[in-house]
Amino acid sequence: ANQKIGAHHINVQLADEDTLTPEAVGLAVLLMQEGKKLGLEPAVEMHRDTCTETPEKGYALADAYFKVTGELLPITWDFSHFSIVKHLHPGNYAEKLLVRPDLIQRAQMFHFRPFNGHHCQVPVTDGKGNLTPEFRDWLPFAEALLKCWLDGNRKKDREIFVCPEMGPVASGYNLSTLPNSWEDAKVARVEIDKIWKRLTR
Repeated sequence: ANQKIGAHHINVQLADEDTLTPEAVGLAVLLMQEGKKLGLEPAVEMHRDTCTETPEKGYALADAYFKVTGELLPITWDFSHFSIVKHLHPGNYAEKLLVRPDLIQRAQMFHFRPFNGHHCQVPVTDGKGNLTPEFRDWLPFAEALLKCWLDGNRKKDREIFVCPEMGPVASGYNLSTLPNSWEDAKVARVEIDKIWKRLTR
């Protein structure tokens, strides 16, 4: 269905939180094989309530996949989930999250959802056009992540897809008293683009 509408990269939330690595790696191998047959590039998202819900489970899957295939697992990175699992703070986001540059540089899809160690989504603005302190605290991590990716891809003909992701109230990501998530996502996109342009000029 995705292929019919022109999609080439497909994001997949694989299995469930209680799926163990031996089963998960079999599913990942099958997923990538089927993707290749269809001319698509699937990527496994690091996400809660899946087989990659913690860094340990995510990296165990990636390592098992490499052992079976000799290839790095294509990943869609959403570090917001790992941050709350690990109870992080702005001072250690990059140190604790950017520990696998090989997998980050292999990836092409990234969900740039601003987060902290208690909330997988923090507001970008205060609803009056000002950036929140929480979003400002997250921006250095966004820059470190983009720099990490560029360090492995600057001289390669590869694309990166960055989604300034802000979930709505209906999904539980946003709260009813916070600014509109779509409007905040548009502001986040501008700020992320500023970082990208600074790093690539």
